[in-house]
Amino acid sequence: MNRNQLALFHAVAKAGGISRGAIAAHVSQPAVSKQIAELESTLGVRLLDRQPRGCRLTEAGRILFDYAERWRALEGEAERAIDEYRGLKRGRLAVGASLTIGAYLLPPVIAGFHRNFPLVDINLEIANTEQIERALLAGRIDVGMTEGPIDSEELDSAVFFQDVLVPIAPAGHRLAAQAVVTLRDAAREPFLMREAGSGTRAVVERALARHGVEVTPFMALASPEAIKNSVAAGLGIAVVSRLIVEAEIARGALVILPVVELTIPRPLRLRRLRGRGDSPVLAEFLKELAAHGRAPVAAG
Repeated sequence: MNRNQLALFHAVAKAGGISRGAIAAHVSQPAVSKQIAELESTLGVRLLDRQPRGCRLTEAGRILFDYAERWRALEGEAERAIDEYRGLKRGRLAVGASLTIGAYLLPPVIAGFHRNFPLVDINLEIANTEQIERALLAGRIDVGMTEGPIDSEELDSAVFFQDVLVPIAPAGHRLAAQAVVTLRDAAREPFLMREAGSGTRAVVERALARHGVEVTPFMALASPEAIKNSVAAGLGIAVVSRLIVEAEIARGALVILPVVELTIPRPLRLRRLRGRGDSPVLAEFLKELAAHGRAPVAAG
């Protein structure tokens, strides 16, 4: 097995087809097919099942792909170490963030970091809490920022911002005129929620469960923008981060319902692999985070 064959196999497996893998690797399709065939011959197993619209990993292919992923992560670490040794003249930083954090908190932080270190490549992966956890454990990202809880013993955690979740409704909603809205009244309304695996949804469901209330979502949506736009269109009510609706509340498109049980403090957490020291690039990024008032404030 040689490095080039493993790299091409990884590209094909990630892309889901030899043609797409060849494009991603900037190699001709016949050359990729030849290298994959030689790799299968060397190992004595079939790695891919060719299909009309791509290919699928065999069981042996899945085993090798896991090792190829680790190899790519280790190769990336080696490259970053050399870059950082050169004094941050160049480097790479991979950040994972859940949707609210990536869209509303991080843009000014990343802009400030880029001004100070313009040759450092920054990759921001926006995903839900479960996906961020998997990316950290797989070594694909250097730091993760999540809205939901992660219980993995392999990750360290620190609070870097105190958010608050609030129940929202469209302007003119019948509950908006009430001085106090009970949780039971709110639960009778069509509820819009994030998708399963979302940190926001997990927090809201736990808050409802504490009061013995269970809600079946009228609709599950994959982004905060989709939820607030759907609420504004009159499809139902939702519980979202105050950060994402400040502009809509200011112009009167949305209102915050006075449901005490659904006004939920929510710490946003910084996650890193336990026992792994901060690289120079990550240390500088965390300084920028602190300079924007997003410093870690508590461990746990």
